[in-house]
Amino acid sequence: MQFEVFSLLPEAFTSYIEASILKRAQERGLIKINIHNIRDYTYDKHHVTDDTPYGGGGGMVMKPEPVFEAIEKVLGFKHQVEVNDEAISHPTKPTVDSSIPIILLTPQGRVFNQSIAKELSQHPRLALICGRYEGIDERIRQHLVTDEISIGDYVLTGGEIPALVLIDAISRLLPNVLGDPTGAEDDSHAMGLLEYPHYTRPPEFRGSKVPDVLLSGDHAKIDKWRHEQALERTFRKRPDMLETANLSAEDKKFLEKLKEKNNS
Repeated sequence: MQFEVFSLLPEAFTSYIEASILKRAQERGLIKINIHNIRDYTYDKHHVTDDTPYGGGGGMVMKPEPVFEAIEKVLGFKHQVEVNDEAISHPTKPTVDSSIPIILLTPQGRVFNQSIAKELSQHPRLALICGRYEGIDERIRQHLVTDEISIGDYVLTGGEIPALVLIDAISRLLPNVLGDPTGAEDDSHAMGLLEYPHYTRPPEFRGSKVPDVLLSGDHAKIDKWRHEQALERTFRKRPDMLETANLSAEDKKFLEKLKEKNNS
């Protein structure tokens, strides 16, 4: 998997992508993260990437030229439209490999979740555009971007943190990135439920003991306990998730008992 990230603050990524799981995944050739400075694709001596908005108003707007130039050069395509049977440069008809999603990180996008992470993990290459300032020139959204993603209903200073969220969540789903081959499957949201509780040594800490079942060595009982704990946690913390979770008849009976206990 190859990530092409377009940002005005490339230094914001360094410490995170050069640590822990993402670092090891890159060293092993499982993922590649290329950070592109949009300023490098300007042609004026001051490397201007923003300007005042037409129509007035506060803040600055990201200019379209550097963003188009960066995407076109890195992904290797040009935007063209046919005029009088001749192809001329024009930002309305992209001739781009449709297998490369060009994603704008924006509060206006579809809200990111585990399902979208799985969807995007199927692509060999992703382009992520990090917005800044008051916003981006609308022509970037209309004629360049193929997808828009938000990480939640709040406002951030830029798209760098959302881009890191996508890189992290998607990378975890790729084969061999995690040390535990079943690690991603057990994560919260991966199976439509919140994750079960975890314990490690010591078996007793300040009077609080690890549940006996986890020390039993009976893996069937442990799996059952963990699944029921995941159901109960989801029931108590995120009941909305149960509406779309893939529940067995036994799961539904367990939840009914929880409801009865909760109402008694």
